[in-house]
Amino acid sequence: MKKTIRDYDLEGKKVIIRVDFNVPIKDGIIKDDNRIVESLRTINYAIEHRAKVILMSHLGRVKEEADLVKNNLEPVSRRLAELINKEVIFVNATRGEELESAINNLQNGDVLLMQNTRFEDLEGKKESKNDPELGKYWASLGDIYINDAFGTAHRAHASNVGIASILPNGVGFLIEEELEAFDKVTNNPVRPYTVILGGSKVSDKIEVIKHLVETADHILIGGGMMFTFLKAQGYEVGKSLLEEEFIGFCKEMLEKYPEKIILPLDCVCGKELSNDTNIRACQVSDIHEDEMGLDLSMLTFNLFGKYIEESKTIVWNGPLGAFEYEKFADGTKVLCKVLAELTKNGVTTIIGGGDTAAAAIEFGYKESFTHISTGGGASLELLAGKELPGIAIMMES
Repeated sequence: MKKTIRDYDLEGKKVIIRVDFNVPIKDGIIKDDNRIVESLRTINYAIEHRAKVILMSHLGRVKEEADLVKNNLEPVSRRLAELINKEVIFVNATRGEELESAINNLQNGDVLLMQNTRFEDLEGKKESKNDPELGKYWASLGDIYINDAFGTAHRAHASNVGIASILPNGVGFLIEEELEAFDKVTNNPVRPYTVILGGSKVSDKIEVIKHLVETADHILIGGGMMFTFLKAQGYEVGKSLLEEEFIGFCKEMLEKYPEKIILPLDCVCGKELSNDTNIRACQVSDIHEDEMGLDLSMLTFNLFGKYIEESKTIVWNGPLGAFEYEKFADGTKVLCKVLAELTKNGVTTIIGGGDTAAAAIEFGYKESFTHISTGGGASLELLAGKELPGIAIMMES
């Protein structure tokens, strides 16, 4: 067990909390504040225990000067202030006298958010490459370090591994919850244990597939990645998403684990990715050369349903279709509904982060599963049996 925020006396201490405020922002407006909301338990706990709260987060990627404008955290500070009903001091700096002075002037219970940690990536990727000097500097700003950013736990950055290697540390409530949820599937899951994998690319999930064929009872494949598997079976897939270089990998997996990897029988096709395109449902052997598969259809729903209904533990990572378009959202919507019902009946259902979480929340199922992860990449790493650097560095209780 890792130490948590509960293990420390926070009163009067400068507590650095690494949160994940990497939210979508357009024209200064936050489009989805779920990651901010999920951080509130830890932030409010620190406030209630009279800490001097210093928040750090990244936002997007910073490669050039133009990225500084679009990846500014100031809109997040305003939204956070609304959510906690308290002033949030925003410092438009990641180091220097302005930041140090603001931190030294904090009173117990105050909250400060510093500028995007990845602003330090503009010259030499100091944040993303875990520059030791930067980690040491940031650690000097606080007394205790709490990591509650599960979405970046699979990366070794200065703002997680760097600081944690110096300060007394622990995890926040969000990371604690994430680890407990994934422990249910990585250590002796209640069987049958079924994994549903979607999303666009096989390449994103190679290590996960290699690990899960050894640990899961069945792996159901959907999304754009299904077409590379279908091509490996000899089917023509038209203009569907295809990763030619991974056909060999898919063929090997299908030959080694024919009873474990379950592929779709049919799909919904269109000539373009648009709500205006004409669509038709067809078997996977009948995709025309000018069509692309963009969702699953009834034969596959029935096939997948047989495995899902028998399962006691289910992990889902990756949408089953192009859910952003109404015409191709049915597969993902149907799966949300089915898993929500199974959850009510005691089945453990864990939804991977990223697009999968976004789809589930968009369709009204935020509270309907055992757990919805806030970290797409981090959840995949855990499912692949890997250790997360941002977690491994944290102190044991």
